[in-house]
Amino acid sequence: MKRRKILALTLALTSMLTFTMTGCGKSSDVASSGKADKTEVNIFQFKVEVAKEFENAAAEYMKEKPDVKINIETVGGGEDYGAALKAKFQSGKEPTVFNVGGPQDVEDWKAKLEDLTKEPWVEKAFPGMLDGVTMDGKVYGMPYSVEGYGLIYNKEIFKAAGIDGSKINSYAKLEEAVKKLDAKIKSGELKKAFPKLEAVFQFPAKEKWVTGLHTANAAIGQEFKNSVEAYKSKTLQFKYADGYQKLVDLQANYSPNGKSKEKLNAIDYSTQVDQGISIEKVAIIQQGNWIYGGVKAIEEKVADNLDILPMSIKGGKEDCIPVGIPMHWAINKNQNDKAKAAAKDFLNWLYTSDKGKDFVVNKFFFIPALKGYENYQPQDSLGKAIQRYVEAGKTTPWVFMGYPTAWGENTVGVNIQKYLSGKMTWEDLVKDSKAQWEKSRKK
Repeated sequence: MKRRKILALTLALTSMLTFTMTGCGKSSDVASSGKADKTEVNIFQFKVEVAKEFENAAAEYMKEKPDVKINIETVGGGEDYGAALKAKFQSGKEPTVFNVGGPQDVEDWKAKLEDLTKEPWVEKAFPGMLDGVTMDGKVYGMPYSVEGYGLIYNKEIFKAAGIDGSKINSYAKLEEAVKKLDAKIKSGELKKAFPKLEAVFQFPAKEKWVTGLHTANAAIGQEFKNSVEAYKSKTLQFKYADGYQKLVDLQANYSPNGKSKEKLNAIDYSTQVDQGISIEKVAIIQQGNWIYGGVKAIEEKVADNLDILPMSIKGGKEDCIPVGIPMHWAINKNQNDKAKAAAKDFLNWLYTSDKGKDFVVNKFFFIPALKGYENYQPQDSLGKAIQRYVEAGKTTPWVFMGYPTAWGENTVGVNIQKYLSGKMTWEDLVKDSKAQWEKSRKK
């Protein structure tokens, strides 16, 4: 996630996205000083891609504030952060800082959320950036960043196959390119230049957040204007379910497990990213700009050759990618005043000080959702790609934080696994997913 001409990104985002995003707990007893001279801030966060860099940022802050001790625990990637967060609260070891997505999370965790309305960074937020965590006129979360995702591809592999990725702006053109690339891989034509290349896609169906949140959002994000509208809806039409199926099938059929798709249910994020596109074992994966740092750590040349194809939903808007806020920082209102004050100061430092901004932009590779980053330009390939889509107005919103609690992963993600293993038809997948949405809204 990076800082593109943040101003431009900002204005563009503002005008075309009013998205929002989106669990409950028990009272806390600790949160602060383990030692008399130290105020402890316990952070429970989901961004595994920046875990090390985030710890480095906290260490830098502690140099300036030696009376504060920041402890960071990261849970995410292949784990269900929402479930882990609930377990954390139920254990009695409540964190000072944790993450909420959007309106559904704000409702679920309302009893634990500190009012952040008067924090200094609030007035720096771009229009629409706080909508998902604003309830009854109060702001309950600080946006992590702006992110986008799509079909990330290796430009060098495409070039070798005679395919111009910049011309792919529809599902039909995507399918055509995939078939052409598949034929060249199977014929051995690309073997010399890319000896590890074995398939077009890698599809991590084990990661229900990929299939049930992100892939589904490509379709459902065209049914609702934003996550707040999705959150308020008692029903789901699933208007673009056929386009969703095509996107799932294309990735599954042209993966190394295309002939035995049930095996995709064991494919995880690491297999897809670290052992997939990073080492040029596959040419395309569905992910977002957050993978850049991880790919760079494995093979910088590959990272710099990445770009993003649209998430084309046939029958809907095709030449676009979903863009939104991945998560928000929230503060546990039941912690003691010193811990809460230190947590607020750290977050403000991270996103508004020069040292903090450098971490956010150049170490985390985030695209800020706040003003004041005009001098911090995007440097990574995927951050630049997101900026390109935003400035061209080729985006759809993230609405999955407005889904009913756990519906995306535990209903749709699980149903996708059943579909791939032949235990559920697509028609039944759509029917059950719609029914579970309605059932959840009646609770």
